[in-house]
Amino acid sequence: MNSVRERVLREIVARLSSAIAPISVLRMPAVPVTREASPALLLFVDGDSIAAHVNHLVDRLLGVRLAVVARGADAFDVADRVLVAAHAALLADPNLGGLAIAVREIDCEWDVDDADAGAVALPARYQIRYRTHAIDLTQTG
Repeated sequence: MNSVRERVLREIVARLSSAIAPISVLRMPAVPVTREASPALLLFVDGDSIAAHVNHLVDRLLGVRLAVVARGADAFDVADRVLVAAHAALLADPNLGGLAIAVREIDCEWDVDDADAGAVALPARYQIRYRTHAIDLTQTG
């Protein structure tokens, strides 16, 4: 069985993919998004830390970053609409089907890439609180 962390990430990808279809959701892409593949929503894991130990349970904080990449004259509008839909999908069920304790929005930024005329990257960060057993990362607590 996969870890709770992996199941949380897969649940996030599934929810985002459903909410913004037919736009692609790319998890931790290793190469830049091509002009032809945009707009796209990228999912990055910023880290996973321990928030608390209680007996045999561990509260964890998973940091994720979504980044919408869009190009063209309406890139800001497209990026904003995609991020609005992704945000709604992520926060519609803050327990992610029983895998998480909470989902919390942290911040959002605007970034324009002058090197690629009209490219916009709109990143937003979220924190997912979840609980595992101390000795078994596949078991929720």
